Amino acid sequence: MTVRQSIAVLGGGSFGSAIANLLAGNGQAVRLWMRDPEQASYIRQHGENPRYLKGVKINPLVEPICDLEQAIAGSDLIFVALPSTALREALQPYAAQLAGKMLISTTKGIEANTFKLMSEILQEVAPQARIGVMSGPNLAREVAEYALTATVVASEDEALCQEVQRVLHGRSFRVYASADRFGVELGGALKNVYAIMAGMAAAMGMGENTRSMLITRALAEMTRFAVKLGANPMTFLGLSGVGDLIATCSSPKSRNYQVGYALGEGLSLDEAVDRLGEVAEGVNTIKVLKARAEQLEVYMPLVAGLHAILFEGRTLQQVIGALMSGEPKTDVDFISVSGF
Repeated sequence: MTVRQSIAVLGGGSFGSAIANLLAGNGQAVRLWMRDPEQASYIRQHGENPRYLKGVKINPLVEPICDLEQAIAGSDLIFVALPSTALREALQPYAAQLAGKMLISTTKGIEANTFKLMSEILQEVAPQARIGVMSGPNLAREVAEYALTATVVASEDEALCQEVQRVLHGRSFRVYASADRFGVELGGALKNVYAIMAGMAAAMGMGENTRSMLITRALAEMTRFAVKLGANPMTFLGLSGVGDLIATCSSPKSRNYQVGYALGEGLSLDEAVDRLGEVAEGVNTIKVLKARAEQLEVYMPLVAGLHAILFEGRTLQQVIGALMSGEPKTDVDFISVSGF
Protein backbone atom coordinates (compact mmCIF):
# COMPACT_ATOMS: atom_id res chain seq x y z
CA MET A 1 0.00 0.00 0.00
CA THR A 2 1.35 3.43 -0.95
CA VAL A 3 1.69 5.76 2.03
CA ARG A 4 0.92 9.41 1.41
CA GLN A 5 2.78 11.90 3.61
CA SER A 6 0.64 14.98 3.01
CA ILE A 7 -2.89 14.65 4.41
CA ALA A 8 -4.31 16.90 7.13
CA VAL A 9 -7.57 16.77 9.04
CA LEU A 10 -8.58 20.07 10.62
CA GLY A 11 -10.70 19.56 13.72
CA GLY A 12 -10.19 17.15 16.60
CA GLY A 13 -13.85 16.48 17.34
CA SER A 14 -15.57 13.14 16.88
CA PHE A 15 -15.82 13.20 13.09
CA GLY A 16 -12.40 14.72 12.47
CA SER A 17 -10.82 12.10 14.72
CA ALA A 18 -12.77 9.30 13.03
CA ILE A 19 -11.74 10.37 9.52
CA ALA A 20 -8.10 10.77 10.58
CA ASN A 21 -8.19 7.28 12.05
CA LEU A 22 -9.79 5.89 8.90
CA LEU A 23 -7.12 7.45 6.70
CA ALA A 24 -4.38 6.12 8.97
CA GLY A 25 -5.95 2.67 8.90
CA ASN A 26 -5.51 2.79 5.12
CA GLY A 27 -1.79 3.45 5.57
CA GLN A 28 -1.88 7.23 5.22
CA ALA A 29 0.19 9.45 7.51
CA VAL A 30 -2.18 12.10 8.89
CA ARG A 31 -1.75 15.37 10.75
CA LEU A 32 -4.78 15.98 12.98
CA TRP A 33 -5.01 19.64 13.93
CA MET A 34 -6.83 20.58 17.12
CA ARG A 35 -6.98 23.71 19.26
CA ASP A 36 -6.46 22.07 22.66
CA PRO A 37 -2.81 21.23 23.46
CA GLU A 38 -3.87 19.01 26.36
CA GLN A 39 -6.12 16.98 24.09
CA ALA A 40 -3.30 16.60 21.55
CA SER A 41 -0.85 15.58 24.26
CA TYR A 42 -3.25 12.97 25.62
CA ILE A 43 -3.70 11.41 22.18
CA ARG A 44 0.08 11.27 21.69
CA GLN A 45 0.62 9.64 25.08
CA HIS A 46 -2.39 7.31 25.32
CA GLY A 47 -3.55 6.79 21.73
CA GLU A 48 -7.12 7.79 22.50
CA ASN A 49 -9.40 10.84 22.25
CA PRO A 50 -11.59 10.28 25.34
CA ARG A 51 -13.53 13.51 25.03
CA TYR A 52 -15.07 12.60 21.70
CA LEU A 53 -14.33 8.93 20.93
CA LYS A 54 -13.83 7.22 24.25
CA GLY A 55 -12.61 3.66 23.90
CA VAL A 56 -11.48 4.02 20.27
CA LYS A 57 -7.75 3.56 19.72
CA ILE A 58 -6.14 6.24 17.58
CA ASN A 59 -3.82 4.84 14.93
CA PRO A 60 -0.10 5.68 15.44
CA LEU A 61 -0.01 7.17 11.92
CA VAL A 62 -2.22 10.01 13.23
CA GLU A 63 -0.05 12.89 14.46
CA PRO A 64 -1.97 15.37 16.66
CA ILE A 65 -0.67 18.92 16.29
CA CYS A 66 -1.80 22.37 17.41
CA ASP A 67 0.01 24.46 14.78
CA LEU A 68 -2.55 25.14 12.04
CA GLU A 69 -0.03 26.76 9.73
CA GLN A 70 2.17 23.68 9.96
CA ALA A 71 -0.76 21.37 9.20
CA ILE A 72 -1.71 23.38 6.12
CA ALA A 73 1.82 23.92 4.84
CA GLY A 74 2.69 20.24 5.01
CA SER A 75 -0.45 18.94 3.29
CA ASP A 76 -1.94 19.20 -0.18
CA LEU A 77 -5.08 17.22 0.69
CA ILE A 78 -6.99 18.69 3.64
CA PHE A 79 -10.21 17.46 5.23
CA VAL A 80 -11.97 20.32 7.03
CA ALA A 81 -14.00 19.17 10.03
CA LEU A 82 -14.38 22.49 11.86
CA PRO A 83 -17.70 23.75 13.28
CA SER A 84 -19.58 26.03 10.88
CA THR A 85 -19.27 28.93 13.33
CA ALA A 86 -15.46 28.65 13.42
CA LEU A 87 -14.46 27.68 9.89
CA ARG A 88 -14.11 31.11 8.28
CA GLU A 89 -12.31 32.71 11.21
CA ALA A 90 -9.90 29.80 11.59
CA LEU A 91 -8.86 29.59 7.94
CA GLN A 92 -8.98 33.22 6.76
CA PRO A 93 -5.47 34.07 8.08
CA TYR A 94 -4.02 31.24 5.98
CA ALA A 95 -5.75 32.07 2.70
CA ALA A 96 -2.52 32.40 0.74
CA GLN A 97 -1.19 29.05 1.95
CA LEU A 98 -4.40 27.29 0.88
CA ALA A 99 -4.01 28.16 -2.81
CA GLY A 100 -3.79 25.04 -4.96
CA LYS A 101 -4.67 22.68 -2.10
CA MET A 102 -7.50 20.15 -2.20
CA LEU A 103 -9.97 21.15 0.53
CA ILE A 104 -12.70 18.68 1.44
CA SER A 105 -15.43 20.05 3.70
CA THR A 106 -17.02 17.49 6.01
CA THR A 107 -18.98 20.02 8.10
CA LYS A 108 -22.76 19.75 7.67
CA GLY A 109 -23.77 23.29 8.49
CA ILE A 110 -24.79 26.70 7.15
CA GLU A 111 -23.19 30.02 8.08
CA ALA A 112 -25.51 32.39 9.92
CA ASN A 113 -26.30 35.73 8.23
CA THR A 114 -24.85 34.73 4.83
CA PHE A 115 -26.61 31.34 4.38
CA LYS A 116 -23.43 30.05 2.81
CA LEU A 117 -22.51 26.39 2.84
CA MET A 118 -19.05 25.44 4.06
CA SER A 119 -17.64 24.80 0.59
CA GLU A 120 -18.80 28.27 -0.46
CA ILE A 121 -16.92 29.73 2.50
CA LEU A 122 -13.83 27.75 1.54
CA GLN A 123 -14.14 29.10 -2.00
CA GLU A 124 -14.31 32.65 -0.68
CA VAL A 125 -11.38 32.19 1.70
CA ALA A 126 -9.22 30.33 -0.82
CA PRO A 127 -10.43 31.05 -4.38
CA GLN A 128 -7.42 29.27 -5.88
CA ALA A 129 -8.03 26.05 -3.95
CA ARG A 130 -9.68 22.90 -5.30
CA ILE A 131 -12.92 22.38 -3.37
CA GLY A 132 -14.98 19.31 -2.59
CA VAL A 133 -17.42 18.11 0.04
CA MET A 134 -18.00 14.80 1.76
CA SER A 135 -21.39 13.83 3.14
CA GLY A 136 -23.55 10.81 3.86
CA PRO A 137 -24.84 8.59 6.67
CA ASN A 138 -21.51 8.72 8.50
CA LEU A 139 -22.02 8.59 12.26
CA ALA A 140 -18.57 9.29 13.69
CA ARG A 141 -18.37 6.46 16.22
CA GLU A 142 -19.43 3.86 13.67
CA VAL A 143 -16.84 5.14 11.20
CA ALA A 144 -14.20 4.98 13.93
CA GLU A 145 -15.23 1.44 14.86
CA TYR A 146 -15.05 0.30 11.23
CA ALA A 147 -18.75 -0.37 10.81
CA LEU A 148 -19.64 -0.84 7.13
CA THR A 149 -20.22 2.68 5.84
CA ALA A 150 -20.60 4.56 2.55
CA THR A 151 -20.20 8.25 1.80
CA VAL A 152 -20.26 10.67 -1.13
CA VAL A 153 -17.48 12.97 -2.25
CA ALA A 154 -18.82 15.72 -4.48
CA SER A 155 -16.97 18.12 -6.74
CA GLU A 156 -16.83 19.13 -10.39
CA ASP A 157 -13.11 18.34 -10.07
CA GLU A 158 -13.08 14.68 -11.08
CA ALA A 159 -9.41 14.20 -10.14
CA LEU A 160 -10.14 15.47 -6.63
CA CYS A 161 -12.98 12.97 -6.25
CA GLN A 162 -10.71 10.16 -7.41
CA GLU A 163 -8.01 11.14 -4.93
CA VAL A 164 -10.46 11.16 -2.02
CA GLN A 165 -11.76 7.78 -3.13
CA ARG A 166 -8.21 6.45 -3.27
CA VAL A 167 -7.18 7.47 0.24
CA LEU A 168 -10.46 6.75 2.04
CA HIS A 169 -11.78 3.61 0.37
CA GLY A 170 -11.08 0.54 2.48
CA ARG A 171 -12.49 -2.68 3.88
CA SER A 172 -15.24 -0.88 5.83
CA PHE A 173 -15.63 2.45 4.02
CA ARG A 174 -16.89 2.94 0.45
CA VAL A 175 -16.72 6.31 -1.30
CA TYR A 176 -19.07 7.24 -4.14
CA ALA A 177 -18.57 10.30 -6.34
CA SER A 178 -20.95 13.05 -7.43
CA ALA A 179 -20.66 16.22 -9.47
CA ASP A 180 -23.53 17.91 -7.57
CA ARG A 181 -21.47 19.54 -4.83
CA PHE A 182 -24.24 21.94 -3.89
CA GLY A 183 -26.95 19.29 -3.61
CA VAL A 184 -24.78 16.87 -1.64
CA GLU A 185 -23.71 19.55 0.81
CA LEU A 186 -27.17 21.02 1.18
CA GLY A 187 -28.62 17.61 2.01
CA GLY A 188 -26.06 17.15 4.77
CA ALA A 189 -26.84 20.53 6.28
CA LEU A 190 -30.63 20.35 6.09
CA LYS A 191 -31.10 16.88 7.59
CA ASN A 192 -29.73 18.04 10.97
CA VAL A 193 -32.87 20.07 11.61
CA TYR A 194 -35.16 17.08 11.18
CA ALA A 195 -32.99 14.88 13.41
CA ILE A 196 -33.76 17.20 16.32
CA MET A 197 -37.48 16.72 15.77
CA ALA A 198 -37.04 12.93 15.41
CA GLY A 199 -35.15 12.81 18.70
CA MET A 200 -37.92 14.73 20.43
CA ALA A 201 -40.55 12.38 19.04
CA ALA A 202 -38.60 9.35 20.28
CA ALA A 203 -38.21 10.77 23.78
CA MET A 204 -41.93 11.43 23.97
CA GLY A 205 -42.80 7.87 23.01
CA MET A 206 -44.18 8.52 19.56
CA GLY A 207 -44.30 5.41 17.37
CA GLU A 208 -42.51 4.14 14.30
CA ASN A 209 -45.35 5.35 12.08
CA THR A 210 -44.73 8.88 13.34
CA ARG A 211 -41.01 8.68 12.75
CA SER A 212 -41.49 7.29 9.25
CA MET A 213 -43.91 10.09 8.47
CA LEU A 214 -41.47 12.72 9.73
CA ILE A 215 -38.57 11.27 7.73
CA THR A 216 -40.45 10.98 4.44
CA ARG A 217 -42.06 14.40 4.72
CA ALA A 218 -38.68 15.83 5.72
CA LEU A 219 -37.20 14.40 2.51
CA ALA A 220 -39.94 16.05 0.44
CA GLU A 221 -39.37 19.32 2.27
CA MET A 222 -35.58 19.23 1.88
CA THR A 223 -35.87 18.45 -1.81
CA ARG A 224 -38.42 21.20 -2.40
CA PHE A 225 -36.06 23.74 -0.85
CA ALA A 226 -32.96 22.44 -2.64
CA VAL A 227 -34.63 22.47 -6.06
CA LYS A 228 -35.61 26.09 -5.48
CA LEU A 229 -31.91 26.85 -5.02
CA GLY A 230 -30.90 24.92 -8.14
CA ALA A 231 -29.86 21.51 -6.79
CA ASN A 232 -30.59 18.27 -8.64
CA PRO A 233 -33.58 16.58 -6.92
CA MET A 234 -32.19 13.13 -7.72
CA THR A 235 -29.23 13.83 -5.43
CA PHE A 236 -31.61 13.60 -2.50
CA LEU A 237 -32.45 9.99 -3.34
CA GLY A 238 -28.83 9.05 -2.65
CA LEU A 239 -26.59 8.66 0.39
CA SER A 240 -26.26 12.37 1.12
CA GLY A 241 -30.05 12.84 1.04
CA VAL A 242 -32.34 10.03 2.14
CA GLY A 243 -29.41 7.93 3.41
CA ASP A 244 -28.12 10.57 5.78
CA LEU A 245 -31.64 11.57 6.78
CA ILE A 246 -32.53 8.03 7.84
CA ALA A 247 -29.34 7.60 9.87
CA THR A 248 -29.48 10.89 11.70
CA CYS A 249 -33.23 10.67 12.41
CA SER A 250 -33.00 7.10 13.69
CA SER A 251 -29.81 6.80 15.70
CA PRO A 252 -29.10 7.85 19.30
CA LYS A 253 -25.49 8.27 18.11
CA SER A 254 -26.53 11.31 16.08
CA ARG A 255 -25.65 14.55 17.88
CA ASN A 256 -28.74 16.36 16.62
CA TYR A 257 -30.96 13.42 17.58
CA GLN A 258 -29.42 13.54 21.08
CA VAL A 259 -30.26 17.23 21.42
CA GLY A 260 -33.83 16.54 20.32
CA TYR A 261 -34.12 13.63 22.73
CA ALA A 262 -32.98 15.82 25.61
CA LEU A 263 -35.54 18.43 24.63
CA GLY A 264 -38.21 15.74 24.59
CA GLU A 265 -37.19 14.80 28.11
CA GLY A 266 -37.92 18.35 29.24
CA LEU A 267 -34.49 20.00 29.13
CA SER A 268 -34.11 23.52 27.80
CA LEU A 269 -32.22 24.07 24.55
CA ASP A 270 -29.16 25.36 26.42
CA GLU A 271 -29.25 22.40 28.79
CA ALA A 272 -29.59 19.95 25.91
CA VAL A 273 -26.60 21.43 24.06
CA ASP A 274 -24.52 21.53 27.26
CA ARG A 275 -25.28 17.87 27.96
CA LEU A 276 -24.15 16.91 24.47
CA GLY A 277 -20.78 18.64 24.88
CA GLU A 278 -20.34 19.03 21.12
CA VAL A 279 -21.71 21.21 18.34
CA ALA A 280 -25.11 20.13 17.01
CA GLU A 281 -25.24 21.94 13.67
CA GLY A 282 -29.03 21.66 13.41
CA VAL A 283 -29.44 24.18 16.22
CA ASN A 284 -27.35 26.70 14.29
CA THR A 285 -29.15 25.90 11.04
CA ILE A 286 -32.80 26.19 12.07
CA LYS A 287 -32.97 29.98 12.43
CA VAL A 288 -31.27 30.77 9.14
CA LEU A 289 -33.15 28.03 7.31
CA LYS A 290 -36.56 29.28 8.41
CA ALA A 291 -35.71 32.83 7.38
CA ARG A 292 -34.36 31.70 4.02
CA ALA A 293 -37.40 29.51 3.32
CA GLU A 294 -39.72 32.43 4.01
CA GLN A 295 -37.63 34.69 1.79
CA LEU A 296 -37.79 32.18 -1.07
CA GLU A 297 -41.46 31.37 -0.36
CA VAL A 298 -40.72 27.66 0.00
CA TYR A 299 -43.29 25.78 2.06
CA MET A 300 -41.38 24.06 4.91
CA PRO A 301 -43.87 23.28 7.70
CA LEU A 302 -41.51 21.00 9.64
CA VAL A 303 -38.84 23.69 9.75
CA ALA A 304 -41.39 26.30 10.83
CA GLY A 305 -42.71 23.87 13.42
CA LEU A 306 -39.32 23.11 14.94
CA HIS A 307 -38.51 26.80 15.06
CA ALA A 308 -41.79 27.34 16.94
CA ILE A 309 -40.80 24.64 19.44
CA LEU A 310 -37.26 25.88 20.03
CA PHE A 311 -37.83 29.63 20.01
CA GLU A 312 -41.56 30.37 20.22
CA GLY A 313 -42.70 28.23 23.14
CA ARG A 314 -44.75 25.68 21.15
CA THR A 315 -44.83 21.95 21.97
CA LEU A 316 -44.17 19.05 19.62
CA GLN A 317 -47.75 17.85 20.06
CA GLN A 318 -49.07 21.25 19.04
CA VAL A 319 -46.87 21.37 15.95
CA ILE A 320 -47.74 17.84 14.79
CA GLY A 321 -51.42 18.53 15.50
CA ALA A 322 -51.31 21.58 13.26
CA LEU A 323 -49.56 19.64 10.51
CA MET A 324 -52.06 16.78 10.71
CA SER A 325 -55.01 19.14 10.47
CA GLY A 326 -53.80 20.70 7.22
CA GLU A 327 -55.43 19.95 3.91
CA PRO A 328 -54.10 16.68 2.39
CA LYS A 329 -51.82 17.11 -0.62
CA THR A 330 -50.13 14.82 -3.13
CA ASP A 331 -47.53 12.41 -1.78
CA VAL A 332 -44.53 12.51 -4.13
CA ASP A 333 -43.82 15.71 -5.98
CA PHE A 334 -40.23 16.86 -5.61
CA ILE A 335 -40.75 20.22 -7.21
CA SER A 336 -44.06 21.11 -5.64
CA VAL A 337 -44.06 24.40 -3.76
CA SER A 338 -46.83 23.52 -1.38
CA GLY A 339 -48.23 20.70 0.70
CA PHE A 340 -47.21 18.84 3.83
